Amino acid sequence: MTASKLTGTGALLRLNLRHDWLKIVYWWIALIGLMTAAAVKFDGMYGTTKAMNSIITTLKTPAMVSLLGPFTGTKPYTVAMVYGAEMMVFMGLFAAMMNLYFAVHATRMQEDDGTTELLLAHAVGRQSPLVAAIGELVFINLGAGVLEALVLQFAGMSGANAAGNWLFGLGLAAFGFMFGVFALFFSQIVNNGRSATILSYIFLAVLFIARMGTDVQNPKYTWWTIFGWIEKMKLYTGNDWTPVWMMLILSVVMLIVTVLVAVRRDIGAGIVAPRNGRKTASVWLRGPITLLMRLDRVSTAIWLIGLALFGASYGSIFGTVGDLVKTNPTLGQLLGSAAVKSANKTIILGLANKLTIIFVVVASIPPLMTLLKLNTDDKKGYLEAVHAKPVSRLRLFITYTGHALAVGTVSFALAIYGMAFAGQQSMAYMPVSVGQLMRGFVGFWPALLVVCGIAAVLVGALPKVQSVVWILPIYGVFSLYIGALLDLPKWAQRISPYGWVNSVPSHAVNWTTFSWMTVLGIILLMIGYGCYRRRDLTMN
Repeated sequence: MTASKLTGTGALLRLNLRHDWLKIVYWWIALIGLMTAAAVKFDGMYGTTKAMNSIITTLKTPAMVSLLGPFTGTKPYTVAMVYGAEMMVFMGLFAAMMNLYFAVHATRMQEDDGTTELLLAHAVGRQSPLVAAIGELVFINLGAGVLEALVLQFAGMSGANAAGNWLFGLGLAAFGFMFGVFALFFSQIVNNGRSATILSYIFLAVLFIARMGTDVQNPKYTWWTIFGWIEKMKLYTGNDWTPVWMMLILSVVMLIVTVLVAVRRDIGAGIVAPRNGRKTASVWLRGPITLLMRLDRVSTAIWLIGLALFGASYGSIFGTVGDLVKTNPTLGQLLGSAAVKSANKTIILGLANKLTIIFVVVASIPPLMTLLKLNTDDKKGYLEAVHAKPVSRLRLFITYTGHALAVGTVSFALAIYGMAFAGQQSMAYMPVSVGQLMRGFVGFWPALLVVCGIAAVLVGALPKVQSVVWILPIYGVFSLYIGALLDLPKWAQRISPYGWVNSVPSHAVNWTTFSWMTVLGIILLMIGYGCYRRRDLTMN
């Protein structure tokens, strides 16, 4: 690559940081805040021998291993070992998501908006935008890693040491940067930001599911999942830096591949060329709803199939997690057949509750993306042809809202059915029926509706800050997925709509909560439409 192709890289990097500084600060506050809150609470929660032994036993169960990875601490156990076991995989997932966001927005999204073409019309090198995006990712991750390590240093957890704290912070930085590089690569493959985002998240989900399966079946194979490298650092015990070096080496290799791909494509195009469309429109293209369904057909199919497989992958471990006779034959003999079936049922329902939380949060992503598109499509001029026709604001709003709710609802249901089907196949006797597992769908569906309602209000009333709605699913999965381990108070869990749902499917659906949340969701959608109808279309 010649120097002329990198002209203006420094200026573009400063421009990117100036444009994204508020988003970067928000992400840093979120990540560092989560780590700080947990570090402060852990000494009080696990400071006694009884509490320590209890959490160690819990972390070694197959269910927790599938969610958080295997516990690698050695005696004498310390609070820092428990902290590393509970937080590393979870924080790694958020670090990866942060990098996917910034990587796609700094490259493919800017090409979609025409920003890159405008910049290249000046004294800017052809590859300068990509290299500036790489520099931004380095800055974001290095800054986050250093701040995270310093926070752990000042927290002073029992059993923590400087080597473990810096390995935690810089390991997260290397892990996040690695996934950011993969997102940069996917941004060169496809020709639009939406496809790049979907590909990046599919890649992350596949690796996470692969890690989950290998951790439960054979942890040695976790090395091949890439995501599992973050578990192998032996925090606060061996403090092994080998996985960090592996992440950095893979990142460098992928950066070289990404640059080689980038120099061989045109601006606005991808390596994978889009298929030519039909010469004449389909008979089904009769209005905005069919147009939206056709434009989103690929991403919709990916979400539906992906959620079904996601549920099936988790359901496949029921045979390992929820079968006491298989995992402990002696205990099975002592308890007897009836007691074993009851215990298996309790274990599976408890795990299904945690999995349903994950499913509803993931199923919230496609409807939120669709609702936010109502403004982004308008801003990019995609809806000009629709506005030129006799299409009312109400019809357009219902089109996007209806499509969003339909995809989210079906995706959520398929995840539950996938979990139930795979669970039945993995166990000789499945103690939980499909109907019982579907209580999770019924119970959490109103929360999905409320989240969509809040998004609709932001789209209609505050389009410039509509992206803040992503805080709801992110905080929801944190507060409910790992909130019990952090002993979060009930009010903290109920900040997100998901926190108001009772422990379904372990318990019956609370129909009072179901009713008022459903009504609230409908009211929010109506308010969103009222704001959208009254404001000017160019408000963005």
